[in-house]
Amino acid sequence: MLQTIKLQYNFTQPNLNMHFLPEKIDDYVVEHSQQEPQILQELSKETWQKVLNPRMLSGAYQGRILAMISKLIQPKVILEIGTYTGYSALCFAEGLTSEGKIITIDKNEELETLQNKYFEKSGFRDQIEQKVGNALDIIPTINEQIDLVFMDADKSNYINYFHLIIDKMKPGGIILSDNVLWSGKIVEELNPKDIDTKVLLEYNKLLNTDSRLETVLLPIRDGLTISRVK
Repeated sequence: MLQTIKLQYNFTQPNLNMHFLPEKIDDYVVEHSQQEPQILQELSKETWQKVLNPRMLSGAYQGRILAMISKLIQPKVILEIGTYTGYSALCFAEGLTSEGKIITIDKNEELETLQNKYFEKSGFRDQIEQKVGNALDIIPTINEQIDLVFMDADKSNYINYFHLIIDKMKPGGIILSDNVLWSGKIVEELNPKDIDTKVLLEYNKLLNTDSRLETVLLPIRDGLTISRVK
């Protein structure tokens, strides 16, 4: 019998099946984009078999976008806030310089075994630094300048994470923010009790108005924002 790993999160999961493009167009886009490597197919399959909320995976199409961005930037230091099962970390690892590294943070220690299994198989084990705990406490201890940040954790803290990382970014560095469309909730009437959506509305505005950034919000899956630090 497969063991299911239970996760606890302090945000409400959106409907990640939502299509912002017509489904046939979305399928065409996926079919005409590079396929994910075999190891990521295996990780995706095991995540769906053993972990609750598997839709939290970046997925094949978005994963190829993340890998492409990393390859274009060729970062030396990547910070990932929200490891989950390690799929996106392995996508970013494809673009690391030979001396580069990923610092990836997650509060769920139950996922370390699964993460490590695929980090070891990937050949990037020595370039991936896992940290378990509260990102709000861990980020201030990072002393390196950061080339690329991927924010994919609790939405209620996106603004807090931003303020912790912005002064650590290299000029020209990239901040990627996931789930910023939040299944369309950002254009619906706001429920006063919906803290995640409230924070995302404020966060999206912050990224677009902060004079230190150049920002484009892309309607990829559940929304992916690319912000370049000037």
